[in-house]
Amino acid sequence: MRRRKRPASGDLGLSIEEGRVLAALRTPQRVQEFVAGLRANFEQEGDTLRSVRGVLRHRKAHCIEAAFVAACALWLHGDPPLLMDLTAAPGDSDHVVALFRRNGCWGAISKSNHAWLRWRDPVYRSLRELAMSYFHEYFNNGRKTLRTYSASVDLRRFPPDMWITNEENCWDVGAAVDDARHYRLIAPGQMRWLMPPDATVMRADNLLQYESRDRKTARKY
Repeated sequence: MRRRKRPASGDLGLSIEEGRVLAALRTPQRVQEFVAGLRANFEQEGDTLRSVRGVLRHRKAHCIEAAFVAACALWLHGDPPLLMDLTAAPGDSDHVVALFRRNGCWGAISKSNHAWLRWRDPVYRSLRELAMSYFHEYFNNGRKTLRTYSASVDLRRFPPDMWITNEENCWDVGAAVDDARHYRLIAPGQMRWLMPPDATVMRADNLLQYESRDRKTARKY
C-alpha cells in the first residue's frame, strides 16, 4: 500500500463499524481514553498479539495491542502510525507506546494496568526525553529496570493485513518492533547510584486499573 498521509478506513481493510469506532477518536486524548477503557488482556489462554481488528472484536488489549489501535487511529486522522519500544532488564517486561508529535514535541499513548506507564503529554523534545519520563517509575520488585528505548517504528512499513486486519497473531510485526535499533538510557556505571522506590511509592504501585483472578498476573501488565 502506498504511504498515504491520511488513508480512509476502507483503504486499510477496516469494516464500516471498525472505521466508525476509530474515526470518532479525533484527538490523541480521545485515543488514550479509548485504549485505557479497554479491559486488560491478561493472556490467560496463552500469549497473544492481536491486530487492530482483533482488539476491537475482543475489547481488551495489552500494551502493544493497544499501541496498534492507537497508531491506526492516529493514522486515520493524519498522523503517521509510529511505535516506540521500551526494554527492561531481565526479569521485567518490556513496554510499547504509540507516538505522536505536536508543535515539534513528542507525546505518547500508552496502555498499562499500573498508574505509571501511561499517557505522556507532547512536551518532549526528543524520543530520549520521552523515554526518560518513564524511567523513575519503571520498576519491578523494588528495582528500577528500564534500560533502552527504540527508534520510532513506522507501521506503514507493513501491509495493513499484517497488523490492522490480521485474523491471526501479529508476531512478525512484534518481532520487527523488538528488532528496531535501540539506544541505552543509562550507562553501566550509573546503575549503582539508582535509589530503589521508597515505601510510599511501593504502596502506590499496588493501585491497578483492572484486577485478574490473581493479583500477580494483574501486576505483570
